[in-house]
Amino acid sequence: MSVGKHKILHHIMNNITFDTLPQAVNEIQDKLYRIEQILTVQRNEPQPQVDEWLNLNQLCSYHPDKPCKPTVYGWVNAGTIPVHKGGKKLRFLKSEIDNWLRQGRKKTLAETASEAEQYCKTKKG
Repeated sequence: MSVGKHKILHHIMNNITFDTLPQAVNEIQDKLYRIEQILTVQRNEPQPQVDEWLNLNQLCSYHPDKPCKPTVYGWVNAGTIPVHKGGKKLRFLKSEIDNWLRQGRKKTLAETASEAEQYCKTKKG
């Protein structure tokens, strides 16, 4: 709302009389409608996902296989799991763990056959 409209509304709200009441109600109705429109748009917009840090215990609980700590230490030492080290503490980003878990997905026979077919087509000269 522009400064001019704000001053007018402020003046109207502070000096409501029987004669100015319809205009004040109209202004309030208009403001409520605009606020409702803004809230509707915000509600429909996807909210950004906030990444979450997991410690070793939380990772063990979050992972679908519920591995024990020595297993996770083995993955860390082998460099197979995404990890962040802060001093002696291990920290894991949930989004990185989710991506890492998805990478372990085994391809279907149809996917493997399709990839093999594509490979053979590109290798033929």
